[in-house]
Amino acid sequence: MEDRFIRCLSGSGGVRIVGCTAAVAAREICTLQNASMTVGIAIGRAVAAGALMGALLKGEERIALKFEGNGPVGKIIVEADGDGAVRASAGNPEAEMEPADGRWDVPGLLGRAGFLTVSRDPGTGAEPYRGMVQLCSSEIGDDLAGYLAESEQTPSAVGVGARLDSSGRISGCGGFLVQRLPGCSGQEMEAVAENTKSLPPLVELLREGGPEMLVERLFDGHAFNILEKREILFRCGCNREKSREALHILGEDELKDILLKNGAVEVKCEFCRKTYAFASDEISGASGKMSYS
Repeated sequence: MEDRFIRCLSGSGGVRIVGCTAAVAAREICTLQNASMTVGIAIGRAVAAGALMGALLKGEERIALKFEGNGPVGKIIVEADGDGAVRASAGNPEAEMEPADGRWDVPGLLGRAGFLTVSRDPGTGAEPYRGMVQLCSSEIGDDLAGYLAESEQTPSAVGVGARLDSSGRISGCGGFLVQRLPGCSGQEMEAVAENTKSLPPLVELLREGGPEMLVERLFDGHAFNILEKREILFRCGCNREKSREALHILGEDELKDILLKNGAVEVKCEFCRKTYAFASDEISGASGKMSYS
């Protein structure tokens, strides 16, 4: 099934709902990350969360979500562009956790103490806006809803899910984002919130009817307007020039030491795992402060 999101507005204009399915992108990302089963579930949920937030972007805007805790995975990062592209990575993708009470132990994987950092890049050259909140449950959807309520003062409900097949690969992934907008009546938001509680298993619903059926179930017969539908895809924005520019974080002495030992410096993208190798003559002039040839 094609990965996509659907963004809708209630007939009164007071409630916004975004639904998405992102199994293909999540599966590709997990393969590149060589993710364990529990990390695969966590990445799938995070990709869905990133895609939902990306559906609210315009033009060249970008958003990044970083879930970072004291658990064995360390951190999970997902980035989304306004055109539907997503990418994600895990700090320790091979970390694994035993199920807890018959459920994937994503909270144990992330750790019970940590932070969710959200960075919004307007794409205009201005400094990105960053907000940070403590992880409230270390469940991806709950923590994103907590961030939206606390940091952006937008009451929201978020549901994300992922499922693996018998070989441990992502077979289903997606979610929903419900937001109360200015002018919304409390009754309207409460009705939609109640509908979120009566949904069947999320991945099963998406498999049956995609995000369109999910949105219909959330509005439950009430009038709504479809504002946009768009494809979601995995795309990594790394390239050789960006990787070369990133070398300045190493510092002159460390770069010289690496060149003396290896004859080249390698930069590996944490998202797509592509490696770029640079000889000393390529490093020279990578930025105005660098000259190591």
